Amino acid sequence: MSKIHVKVDDNVYVLRGKDVGKSGKVLAVFPKTGQVIVEGVNIVTKHKKARTHLEQGGRIEQPGKISASNVMLVCPDCNKPSKTGRRFEEIDGKTQKVRYCKSCDATISSTN
Repeated sequence: MSKIHVKVDDNVYVLRGKDVGKSGKVLAVFPKTGQVIVEGVNIVTKHKKARTHLEQGGRIEQPGKISASNVMLVCPDCNKPSKTGRRFEEIDGKTQKVRYCKSCDATISSTN
């Protein structure tokens, strides 16, 4: 298992691949494989067969998985793609591990 530096609902910037330069929201994270699904990135066509006479078949376009190492988190404070780090901070009397932007040193909340 690998650690993933992005979470669901984070805004990320694509660094490599056919969609380089695009940004979007993370829809799903797969820590075991180290992959993420980003909205509007790596659009793949899936052919769906109609299972009943009421259901319609056809081609469905949906975002595919990409490697988490090919995306970079966009800091909500400085609005630039930046490296992230982890540190312990005191929040409501409890010590918690939080993510922070290494370029502007701002704490990145879990609920973006």
